[in-house]
Amino acid sequence: MMMNPNQMADELKRGGSFIPGVKPGRKTSEFIDSLLSRLVLPGSIFLGFIAILPAFAMNADISQSFAYFFGGTSLLIMVGVVLDTLQQIESHLLNRHYDGLMKGGRIKGRSTSSAVSMQQSL
Repeated sequence: MMMNPNQMADELKRGGSFIPGVKPGRKTSEFIDSLLSRLVLPGSIFLGFIAILPAFAMNADISQSFAYFFGGTSLLIMVGVVLDTLQQIESHLLNRHYDGLMKGGRIKGRSTSSAVSMQQSL
């Protein structure tokens, strides 16, 4: 994925947004470029380490099948799935808490009869 700092700075300027402490325009573009440069190097080193992790595991006398299962791409996929699952759980809990807040608060949401009729129609 490629990001163009000039385009990002222009979109921020057009949207009326800004980065606190940084002037809009060229200075914002330079700030975004330096920020991306500082983030990309450690991220690429980490991904390189994850890619060669199975080789280190096999040198430590761990079985080859176990090393390949818990190394490289499969490890990245597992972490991605866990993070997505946690995000879905958090979203579900937030929605559940939000509905409870709406029933007992001063702000009125959907009534229970309209919610039941909507569920029956689906």
